[in-house]
Amino acid sequence: MSDDALVDLLQREAFSYFPETMLETGLVPDSTRPESPVSIAGVGLGLCAAIVGVARGLLTRGEALQQALAVLRLFNRSPQGPGLDTSGHRGFYYHYLDPATHRRAGRCELSSIDTVLLIAGFLTARQFYDRDDERELERRELADALYRRVDWRWMLAGGPTLSHGWRPERGFLNARWAGYTEALLLYVLASGSPTFPIARQCYEASTDEYSWTRIYGHDLLYAGPLFIHQLPQCWLDLRGISDPWLREHGIDYFENSRRATLVQQTYAVRNPREFVHYGSCHWGITASDGPGPSVHVVDGRRRRFWDYKARGVPYGPDDGTVAPWAAVTSLPFAPELVLPTIRKFIADKIGAEADSTRVGGRSHGFEASVNFSFPCGEDEDCWRSPWNYALNQGPLVLMTENYRTGLIWRLLRSCDYVVRGLRGAGFRGAWLD
Repeated sequence: MSDDALVDLLQREAFSYFPETMLETGLVPDSTRPESPVSIAGVGLGLCAAIVGVARGLLTRGEALQQALAVLRLFNRSPQGPGLDTSGHRGFYYHYLDPATHRRAGRCELSSIDTVLLIAGFLTARQFYDRDDERELERRELADALYRRVDWRWMLAGGPTLSHGWRPERGFLNARWAGYTEALLLYVLASGSPTFPIARQCYEASTDEYSWTRIYGHDLLYAGPLFIHQLPQCWLDLRGISDPWLREHGIDYFENSRRATLVQQTYAVRNPREFVHYGSCHWGITASDGPGPSVHVVDGRRRRFWDYKARGVPYGPDDGTVAPWAAVTSLPFAPELVLPTIRKFIADKIGAEADSTRVGGRSHGFEASVNFSFPCGEDEDCWRSPWNYALNQGPLVLMTENYRTGLIWRLLRSCDYVVRGLRGAGFRGAWLD
């Protein structure tokens, strides 16, 4: 199979998560786990995956538009307010929603980062559905209205940086988006808001805790988990443009993510913790599901295993769990590393068959995560996550498309709000000038 055919296959398998799990409302479950709540981030990713699906002939423009309209109408009419029985407040939405009522699920937080992934989906669709048609016009107007009502200044909670979120029972969360995190996209859209823009000083304050370091001969802005380097660039084309902090170091975020990918592979080759299977074509260490929490003695060595954890390299935490989707999502940054890794994953049967795997009763490509160091039964070669997740499949669909055609990057480069947000945060260079 050629490289192009292989990437196409993986993209189609990952794409299948969305039409196969999607509810009639267009909402997307967080995972294939039974009774999974709706993930608002998954909804944003699903809207973008549908656009890729149209481009790849996997569904029609009319089908994708119908889904998008259903989602936007639902969020437009969903109740907002400080009470306990709402979908959101001040334009933000709860991390998880109940699939039946479309309101807050459990006691989850009003999430700033998940809201921005939802809004990114709205804005991507706003740029894609650009025809002079009544339904496409409604789609654009709803996306615009939902973005405009997000009160980003309120989420500053009186501080210089954005809060992780808010709960009606206790107010703002103590954690803030500071340092190099996936919140780069959050700051860009908050800076570009036509109604509640945050000042450039807020973005600059978030970079105060950045850490420039040298790892395995590579100088880079450090973040351990791969998803931090990848997630904002599912939407933002950061090739050749830099903020003031990175300009001082002479690189952009795209090149920084390439270096982080090289560090991941080198760490796996060196394998300082001596995990099974780690090597040049077995890596992808990020926030993922895992086999724990538990402690086992493996080959005379005491090992601690976690369940969901933001794993990272080279400083950990690391328990031998690899997320194949995280390696694939680095395809735009380092295809010469990723393509052989994909082939090795297939050769190692990280999936029921070479071309697909049954995950939670559905076929969605590779497992969400695997661990060959975890002690399993005699008939099992490794621990495999029993579920798959919207936050795994969505980035894989988007980044493989950015690698192939740059579609999502191109759509967001044409968005006036994104351009204004990047400039407002101090970015310049290449296509932005």
